[in-house]
Amino acid sequence: MEKPIIIGIAGGTGSGKTTLVNKLKDVLGNEVVALTHDYYYKANDHLEFEERKMLNYDHPNAFDTDILISDLIKLKNGESIQRPIYSFVKHTREEETVTVKPKKVIIIEGILIFENKDLRDLLDIKVYVDTDADVRIIRRVLRDVKERGRSLDSVISRYLNTVKIMHEEFVEPSKKHADIIIPEGGYNEVACSMLIDKIRVLLNE
Repeated sequence: MEKPIIIGIAGGTGSGKTTLVNKLKDVLGNEVVALTHDYYYKANDHLEFEERKMLNYDHPNAFDTDILISDLIKLKNGESIQRPIYSFVKHTREEETVTVKPKKVIIIEGILIFENKDLRDLLDIKVYVDTDADVRIIRRVLRDVKERGRSLDSVISRYLNTVKIMHEEFVEPSKKHADIIIPEGGYNEVACSMLIDKIRVLLNE
């Protein structure tokens, strides 16, 4: 198998990263495997549930990024991996894993994937999704309440006390490492088409 193309998609919470990933998957089909940095949150199973709830999940130290880097290297070398499953309800990692096989295109998405130089150096294309903060917070609220069982008060409190601060300290500054900046991510049809065309060119080289 030829070396795959590894694409990193970063941006703030609720920016439209997942929408962009899904659009790429829809167009490129079986040639794509997608990972999210969120799979690699630390288990923290030595802590009680109430303690885990209070951790800062928007700081680089919240992730086992070294394991993600190791998994990406394996995929790049044509090896399958056992990627973690993380429960956002229990705030810890499940015992089960998922087998992921290498593909021609590997997409990794997450708010902090450009913050780590070793991870950045593995990426062939670095895309930053740039979306207004008011849009992002609305999407974050809807996602966390509907999909992750959070209360509205807890989501707003976390956003103001950690998410916003971490975005300004780590996420926004990482935009300088991007090769491409896409306003509104997967909702930007023109930019998506250009990115897809670029990927297809690389696949045919």
